[in-house]
Amino acid sequence: MTSEIKVPTLPESIADALIVTWHKKEGDPVRRDEVLVDIETDKVVMEVPAAEDGVLGKIIEDEGATVSAHQVIGSIEAGSASADATPADSQAAASDGAESTAANDAAAAEPGVAGQTSPAVRKLLKKHKLQAADVKGSGKNGRLLKEDVEKHVAVHTAPQVATTTPASVPASASSTDSSAPVPIVADGERVEKRVPMSRLRARIAERLLSATQNTAMLTTFNEVDMSAFIALRNQYKDRFEKSHGIKLGFMSIFLKAATESLKRYPDINASIDGKDVVYHGYCDIGVAVSSDRGLVVPVLRNTEHMTLADIEKSIAQFAEKAREGKLSIEEMTGGTFTVSNGGVFGSLLSTPILNPPQSAILGMHATQDRPIAVNGEVVIRPMMYVALSYDHRIVDGKGAVGFLKTIKELVEDPARIVFDL
Repeated sequence: MTSEIKVPTLPESIADALIVTWHKKEGDPVRRDEVLVDIETDKVVMEVPAAEDGVLGKIIEDEGATVSAHQVIGSIEAGSASADATPADSQAAASDGAESTAANDAAAAEPGVAGQTSPAVRKLLKKHKLQAADVKGSGKNGRLLKEDVEKHVAVHTAPQVATTTPASVPASASSTDSSAPVPIVADGERVEKRVPMSRLRARIAERLLSATQNTAMLTTFNEVDMSAFIALRNQYKDRFEKSHGIKLGFMSIFLKAATESLKRYPDINASIDGKDVVYHGYCDIGVAVSSDRGLVVPVLRNTEHMTLADIEKSIAQFAEKAREGKLSIEEMTGGTFTVSNGGVFGSLLSTPILNPPQSAILGMHATQDRPIAVNGEVVIRPMMYVALSYDHRIVDGKGAVGFLKTIKELVEDPARIVFDL
């Protein structure tokens, strides 16, 4: 009996998707719920599992093909993969299965193995015929990152490549992998590499360009003295981590301050729908997270009901999912406001771009010791520039400045958040 492998249902806003990686070849045995293929949409990578045990039949759509929802891309021949095998074959298969099971058990206990890697990393491992255990991971808990695989390949293939490639061109220059960086060339060589833009990157570019062209975007700035919150965090950070199992960072206090400010300035929590302005009676705040595939914005729902610990835990979970490419479309849909923290990369000042149809976005930046005037004296304080980009069609300058000033006041005096002042 043959069953079809189909593309999952795609959201209304997404017309098609791209087949990124087939994890099995035609004729390979498959197990129920085992991931067969990764499909990339404009927002997420979707994993398509096997519906039943059997053998992978014909692959109808190869890697790189553009497919639509419910399109048939392959088939599974149902039943045991070893049903027609000879006794010798069955014995060999059983032996292989035992070894595979043992390997999987060992892999499950080892951090950074294939089952815990992102689709992009698995694609690289498959391309270079590597096992996850062959490469040392540098990510959290030993998780494998793309650069770990690329570094491993570069180190172990350099002597072989040197005999066939000019000395001035590194091995990566001849790679066709779109995830590889553009080679750095010495000795005056001028090497270029052309790779297709990923669907997510293309979608990001489209939305950012649309935001700049179709909104009356303006940015206002302020600076925040982080002294009080840093002192408070230093006093309670160990007890906070012990009690909640998560570290206390800057994002949670800014999201709480932003939530309170959104209550006071409802225009900034609103959006334009045609000729109507929609005011939201809740605060769903998107948090910009960097991943191997590009910038994604998962949404924290109802932040007005969340504690600092709730916020920190949610952000950590979203960041982990983003690294693994496992954020769902539902987790990135909606949102009434966005916070982007370029400070984690060292950015001192920027003008964040709106995330339509939202009317504003808050940009956080690096904290830096700077001389400032306090009571007529020059003192050194840890200061952070903050920026609010807003759609002037909805938000007036007075409201934008007041919103940012409220955030400044709440963060500089965090007790006001605790006591709801």
